[in-house]
Amino acid sequence: MSAIANRYEFVYLFDVTNGNPNGDPDAGNMPRLDPETNQGLVTDVCLKRKIRNYVTLEKDGGEGYAIYMQERAILNNQHELAWKALEIPADAKDGYKKLPKDAAKAKELTDWMCQNFFDVRTFGAVMSTGVNCGQVRGPIQMAFATSIDPVVPMEISITRMAVTTEKEAEDQSGANRTMGRKHIIPYGLYRAHGYISAKLAERTGFSDADLELLWRSLINMFEHDHAAARGEMSARKLIVFKHENVMGNAPSHVLFDAVKVQRVKGEANTPARSFADYQVTVDVAAVPAGVNVTDLI
Repeated sequence: MSAIANRYEFVYLFDVTNGNPNGDPDAGNMPRLDPETNQGLVTDVCLKRKIRNYVTLEKDGGEGYAIYMQERAILNNQHELAWKALEIPADAKDGYKKLPKDAAKAKELTDWMCQNFFDVRTFGAVMSTGVNCGQVRGPIQMAFATSIDPVVPMEISITRMAVTTEKEAEDQSGANRTMGRKHIIPYGLYRAHGYISAKLAERTGFSDADLELLWRSLINMFEHDHAAARGEMSARKLIVFKHENVMGNAPSHVLFDAVKVQRVKGEANTPARSFADYQVTVDVAAVPAGVNVTDLI
């Protein structure tokens, strides 16, 4: 399939209720925060992980839709698949550590990885970790998601009814009934920006079918990611800007500025507790000519 022929940007809004959208391992798994503003953060890596997980569920490892970066995956084994599939012999001295001297053969290895792994042709990858398949820059990039308003992290103790030993059962103090703690925020609406380069898609083969899969992933990925730690998470808005040509018709920041997220009038002094507390508008008049706006949610 041919690569996409248009540049895109998108604004993605999602929310969390009584959950931890992205724990910070450097802060005891507390929700990530901007220390200056107390706005919540969700990393691009976290969002890409959820996209990968959705693709795994929908495509179930079908041809062309394997996932390169998955839990406990041995990357060198993934790279070796390309060498063996293309029947490229290992170098007598360096084995698979260096790309073939023949540039065409080296490109075949990278192209094979792009064709077979959805996340390689989507997000790119550095594939030179001992078994070398080169590196590729992906057409899809996402920025950190930031909450619209400051969020208030809470730490909640979790207790249990059962105990593990007879000695604990004899203890009437209840001290051994505490089994852990959960970190949550009561509510947060997060905004993320995404960029899709058609020129980079030409190098990886990212197609229109892949693009449709990406949209489905963003719309549905939270529906298959529910967990006690994450509470209720939902995709709320996916606003897509499509340029008429491959290089684009306007700077991305101009398009992002056209999307306004504001608290409902008269409610600014109370904490937000649902998506209904916000109003999302797109200033279509501010969108330059040559760019089409579509609201997919």
